[in-house]
Amino acid sequence: MDDITHKIRARFDHEAAKHTLREKYEAKMLFAHQGGMFRASAELIVLLSSFTDDTIVILDEFKNPTRVNRTNLLQEAKQRHQEMLNAWSVELDGMSTQR
Repeated sequence: MDDITHKIRARFDHEAAKHTLREKYEAKMLFAHQGGMFRASAELIVLLSSFTDDTIVILDEFKNPTRVNRTNLLQEAKQRHQEMLNAWSVELDGMSTQR
């Protein structure tokens, strides 16, 4: 019975650690750009990729309309998104092997 309890606790601790890790990296996805706060997300990358104009107005994380250089914001969002996902993946893999 103690073995089952130990396995359940270990699994619960692992899920709690994964949740904490997700929150950590989601917070790191936020960045300031041209007077607005943006989240480097797949949605932002797709939105920016769908436009062709260099200067556009989009809503930032606080729902404020912000005039941005689309190309610069797209480049920064892609870079930050990939860096954070890579770091998150490495840390998650390390955590999974410790289980």
